[in-house]
Amino acid sequence: MIEKAIVGSRRYYGGLAALLALIGVGFLCYLWQLREGLGITGMSRDVSWGLYIAQFTFFVGVAASAVMVVLPYYLHNYKLFGKITILGEFLAVPAVLMCMLFIVVDMGQPMRVMNVILHPTPNSMMFWDMVSLSGYLLLNIVIGWITLDCERKGIAPPRWVKPLIYLSIPWAVSIHTVTAFLYAGLPGRHLWLTAILAARFLASAFCAGPSLLILLCLIVRKWTRFDPGKEAIQTLAKIVTYTMLLNVFFLLLEVFTGFYSQIPGHMHSFTYLFAGLKEHGHFYGGLIPWMWSSAALAVVAIALLLNPATRRNERTLVVAALAVFASTWIDKGMGLVVGGFIPNMFDTVTEYTPTLLEVGITLMVWGIGATVLTVLYKIAVSVKEEVAA
Repeated sequence: MIEKAIVGSRRYYGGLAALLALIGVGFLCYLWQLREGLGITGMSRDVSWGLYIAQFTFFVGVAASAVMVVLPYYLHNYKLFGKITILGEFLAVPAVLMCMLFIVVDMGQPMRVMNVILHPTPNSMMFWDMVSLSGYLLLNIVIGWITLDCERKGIAPPRWVKPLIYLSIPWAVSIHTVTAFLYAGLPGRHLWLTAILAARFLASAFCAGPSLLILLCLIVRKWTRFDPGKEAIQTLAKIVTYTMLLNVFFLLLEVFTGFYSQIPGHMHSFTYLFAGLKEHGHFYGGLIPWMWSSAALAVVAIALLLNPATRRNERTLVVAALAVFASTWIDKGMGLVVGGFIPNMFDTVTEYTPTLLEVGITLMVWGIGATVLTVLYKIAVSVKEEVAA
């Protein structure tokens, strides 16, 4: 099937060329970071995780969201998801790959990754995060490729694939749970020290990922002869509606707990994010416009999704899906990661702003993920069109 990735229209080749150009520019930025070190980023002693880890945290959720189509189709025989299950599995592959690459660029020297393998420490959450991500990547590649190849040949998948499918469902939950434990296991960071952080991560994952899948399904339907199915897209929209409500509810629980109980560390992080903090006569609050934009987008998305008329209208559904994706990307990315570092343990504030080189490296990883996604979707759609013909 791999040959289908090298045969396409001018638009397909043009898109790949643009992505490769983006990767090339970002790679030059990465070479600069390799030479100069992480000093070229906006990170510091007080804010040691920034844009890279924010993207890692968000895209782990996008990868985990594949379970929202795999579970109904394979466990409950929900036939409407038959066409889009492969799209969900192939979305998880570049998402996990991007997560791994963001960890690599955040480490500075890439050879440090080998320390996790050569010197495994099972008492470390980072070790289990590596195990869960690499295992989930392998599961989705094997399951997606084998089932698609069998569909192309018109035969049933081999029996050994079904246990892997069942295994991938709890594994999807585990990758984001372990990621949440990376944060919740740090007692010095009050914003992250909460028992429902894993639940917040899963809720945001199960709305952000399916919202992106909705957009991808609509793009596939517009630019190819493959139709993922209107009913399947509408079912995804309902899933996004309920999980987005849960995501906002969990966030409000955190706000209530911090401010009603008057927990200083918890309150200061939220105050910094939404209103700013004053320290030694200086005002700090660089993320305020971003966080209020995230809140506004969440309100817009919920309003459009709760109304059946706007949810069924695909134009307004696109707006809602974009709003969900952008809102969770801000809140679960920079908001969660940077907000957890401010103020620091000495109750002082060090703001963080990504540098242009940092943004360039981030765009490189986005470009790699988009390239892998484009190639995998080209193969999947070509096989679907071939079977339909």
